[in-house]
Amino acid sequence: MDMIYVFRGRIQELYAKNSKVFDKIFQFILAIVTFTVINHNVGFMKAVASPVASLALAVICTFLPLMVTVIMATVLILAHMFALSIGMLAVTAVIFLIMYIFYLRLTPKKALIVLLTPLAFFLKVPYIIPVACGLVATPISLIAISCGTIVYYMLEYVKKSSVNIENVGAKGMLTQVTKYVQQVFQNKEMWIVIVAFIICFFVVFTLRRTSMDHAWKVAIVAGAVANVIVIVAGDIALGVHTSYGTLIGGNIGAIVIGLILELFLFSVDYARSENLQFEDDEYYYYVKAIPKVSVATPEKTVKRINERQETEIIDTETVRKKADSQAQNRKVNVKKSGKKPAPKKGPAAKKHDMKEVDKMLLTQSLRKDLNLKD
Repeated sequence: MDMIYVFRGRIQELYAKNSKVFDKIFQFILAIVTFTVINHNVGFMKAVASPVASLALAVICTFLPLMVTVIMATVLILAHMFALSIGMLAVTAVIFLIMYIFYLRLTPKKALIVLLTPLAFFLKVPYIIPVACGLVATPISLIAISCGTIVYYMLEYVKKSSVNIENVGAKGMLTQVTKYVQQVFQNKEMWIVIVAFIICFFVVFTLRRTSMDHAWKVAIVAGAVANVIVIVAGDIALGVHTSYGTLIGGNIGAIVIGLILELFLFSVDYARSENLQFEDDEYYYYVKAIPKVSVATPEKTVKRINERQETEIIDTETVRKKADSQAQNRKVNVKKSGKKPAPKKGPAAKKHDMKEVDKMLLTQSLRKDLNLKD
């Protein structure tokens, strides 16, 4: 388990050092995936449905606020609706206008949720959104989740009915527009999903804020179970068919994503939790303190080992010859100079300390005095 926390710490350190770069990379990926999904599902206008157009729009949106990506995605959808039908364009524009009135006034900073919700639906993992938002967001984010869900079902209807819409003339346009509005806003499956998401969000949001042990894990599992129960009950009550395999698989994926979020955002050690009590003149305070998990990231130490130096092989016979020649040269030099080498000095005589000398003289005088008395 410590290895997981060490890995988490290294990822956090890496992100902290290069947060701006990673944010722009994520924004670019999100933009290009969003535009590609839109063009793939409702790509009626060929001029803006090409991969080159998606790439160009993604590059532009990367260097602008995330809200610009939402606006560009809206413009792209409206362009495709214009290519399909003027009536569909008008209805879609009104729906977007109503959503933007609520969205811009209440949740202007939730652009990421608006983009991720339809993408999660198209990727068949929409149940991740309410669980993740319940862990990290506030109830106001439900507006963004609901808007994203309506956008998905609106595009899904247009995708399935595009052939019938194109073949309708001017006389049948009013009928088709009316049917479009009814199919979008009277879609039982869409409202069941929205209700399930709201219930799941509040289950996760409420439980993860409690003081019980493993609150986040309990909230994640409870939210996924609530998703399954509400959707199955709604399907049975309203006669809507939902793929139960996708439902269960998507909620298992939501649990996995929720546990990953807990690892990075709420890692605590419940074994070392403490219950504290305080009081003042008016209140008693009961506090549960749970320490965070902190594992020191081991530092890499690089030990440099120098290359082994080559050893020199010394010939003993050569060394002896050199020593003998040096000794003979010394003798020759002494004979030529006529001077004998200076004798080696012995060890210097030790100098007695004056105090020791005084002690010796005093002792001798005392002995003489004692002998005279005897």
